[in-house]
Amino acid sequence: QVQLLESEGGLVQAGGSLRLSCAASGNFFSINYMDWYRQAPGKQRELVAAITSGGSTGYADSVKGRFTISRDNAKKTVYLQMNSLKPEDTAVYYCKMGISTMSIHDYWGQGTQVTVSS
Repeated sequence: QVQLLESEGGLVQAGGSLRLSCAASGNFFSINYMDWYRQAPGKQRELVAAITSGGSTGYADSVKGRFTISRDNAKKTVYLQMNSLKPEDTAVYYCKMGISTMSIHDYWGQGTQVTVSS
């Protein structure tokens, strides 16, 4: 059974930094894409950052230049380095991975709260 385990988020002041991680465990062949999403209260879940198996990355306009996604394939882990945090970054952050077992399925982490105070 595949599981994704996210690190704890936290409370940070505006301008601060935080790094999230998400590690996959279980029996599977490979991890394809790895994404980070977030959902603020009263808003839809949105894609924040994505990284392909080849290492290509993409970011939402709202986080470009501030957030960096990376992956460690040996550790089956994806990271999200968040710098220059703003109050509007406050949300529950979720990782998602496209993982190959007999076929490719999406798996989600449990979500972690990030709160940025002004």
